[in-house]
Amino acid sequence: MQRLPRIGLLPLYLKLYDECAPKVRAEFAPFLDRIAAKFAGQGVEVVRSDICCVAAEFGRAVQAIEKQDVDLLVTVHLAYSPSLESIDALVKTALPILILDTTMDAAFGCRVKPERIMYNHGIHGVMDLACMLRRRGKPFEIVAGHLEAKATLSRAAEIARAACAARTLRKTVTMRVGGPFRGMGDFAVAEDVLAKKLGIRVINVGAADLGRDVRSVRVPQVAAEVAEDRKRFRCELPRECHERSVRVGLGLRRALEKNGCNAFSMNFLAFDSAAGPVNTVPFLEASKAMARGVGYAGEGDVLTSALVGALASAFGQTTFTEIFCPDWRGNSLFLSHMGEICPDVLAGKPRLSEKPYKFSAALNPAILTGRMQPGPAVFVNLVPGPSDRFSLIAAPVEVLTDSASKAMDGVVRGWIRPPCPLPAFLEAYSRHGGTHHSALVLGERADAVLAFARFAGLDEVRIGGE
Repeated sequence: MQRLPRIGLLPLYLKLYDECAPKVRAEFAPFLDRIAAKFAGQGVEVVRSDICCVAAEFGRAVQAIEKQDVDLLVTVHLAYSPSLESIDALVKTALPILILDTTMDAAFGCRVKPERIMYNHGIHGVMDLACMLRRRGKPFEIVAGHLEAKATLSRAAEIARAACAARTLRKTVTMRVGGPFRGMGDFAVAEDVLAKKLGIRVINVGAADLGRDVRSVRVPQVAAEVAEDRKRFRCELPRECHERSVRVGLGLRRALEKNGCNAFSMNFLAFDSAAGPVNTVPFLEASKAMARGVGYAGEGDVLTSALVGALASAFGQTTFTEIFCPDWRGNSLFLSHMGEICPDVLAGKPRLSEKPYKFSAALNPAILTGRMQPGPAVFVNLVPGPSDRFSLIAAPVEVLTDSASKAMDGVVRGWIRPPCPLPAFLEAYSRHGGTHHSALVLGERADAVLAFARFAGLDEVRIGGE
C-alpha cells in the first residue's frame, strides 16, 4: 500500500507583464519543466496547472487540481504576483499548501545583467502571499532554495510525503483482532473519538473469525509464499512451523483486503488454540504487512497501527516498536517486541525462525529477526491527550550497531541513541505523555515527520535535534 505522493503545481504570475512584455511568459516554460522533473526525480507525481495571474484563473486552477487526487498544493512564484488575486482560492481549498520559494538563476551577484531581474524577483510575491496566508489563518509550509541545491527539492519532496502520510492517516481503516490487551491504558481511545478527531475507522474481529479466511487459503498459495520467503529470508525453522505461520498469515491478509483495511492490530492472547485453522499467532504476517505499507501495532493498539501505516505508506522503512530497556551506561535504548519487525528496516537477509511460545495453547509461531540498519532515524509516538487532543512526538535518533551476542539472534531487537542524554530524553518523553507503543522511521526525517503532524492537525513535540 505504499504509494507515491502526488502534488498540484500552481505557477503564479503578474497580468501586467503579459500586457507590457507578452513574450516573457513563454520563457518560464523550461523552468517549470525543470521543477516538475526535479519532483519526479524525487519520486513525486506532478499535476501541473496553467500559469495564473488573476483571481478567476486561480479559482479555476485550484478547483481543477482538487479533482486530481493530489496530496499537496505547491505554489511557485515566477514573478511578483499580488496576493489578493490568489488568496481566496488558496484559503478555501482543503488541500495543504507548500510555497516553493525558488528562482530561475542560482546566482544574482553584482555582475548580473539587469534584464535577469525579470526572471528572478518572485521572492517578494512569496512574502506577500505568506503574510496573507498567515493573516487569514491558513497553515502552510515553505521550502526556500535553488533547484540545483540538492536539499531544496529533497526537502520539498519530504513535505509532499508528509502530506501523503497525513491524508492516509485520516482515511485509515484498521482491524483489531482479539480486542485490546486488558489493563493497557495509554493507547486506549474510544472508537468514536478516533473517527471524529483523526478519521480512523476501526473494525473489530475475534481471532476465531479469521478461520473462514484461513480455510480458504490453498496449498499452492502456501507453497508459493514459503518459496518466496526462502528467497527473501534466511529460513532456519521447521517446515511445519513455517507453513502454519504462512497459512494463518495469508488468511489474515485476505481478511484485511476484504475489509479494505490499511492497518491492523492483534492481541496475541486471543490466539489461544492449537486446533483449528487459526492455530498460531501471525507475527510473520505482521512483519511482512509493514513492508507493504500496511500499519501494525501489537496488543490491540489501533491508534499506533494507524500511525505506522500512515508513515510506512509515505516514507517506507517504518516499523512498530517499543522501548524495552534503558542502557544507562551506554546512553542508548533497547527496542524490541514479541515477534514483529518490518524487514525493510533490517540490514542483510532477515532470519526467519521458530519462536518458543508459552503465553497460550497456540503453536509456536515463525518470527523475523535481524540487525537494524545503523544510521539516522526518527522515533515517533502518537499521544492521546486531554480534551481528546492528540500530539505527535518526534525525536531524531541514531540506530546503533547490533549486538555481538549470538544469543540475541532470535530476538526482535535494535538499539537507538537519543538526541540528548538518556535521562533527559526519557523525562521529556514522559512529560509529554509518550505511550509505550511507537514507530521508528529510518532516515533523517524529523522535519518531515513534524510536517506530517501539522498537516494531520496534531500538536507537534520535538525532543532534541532542534
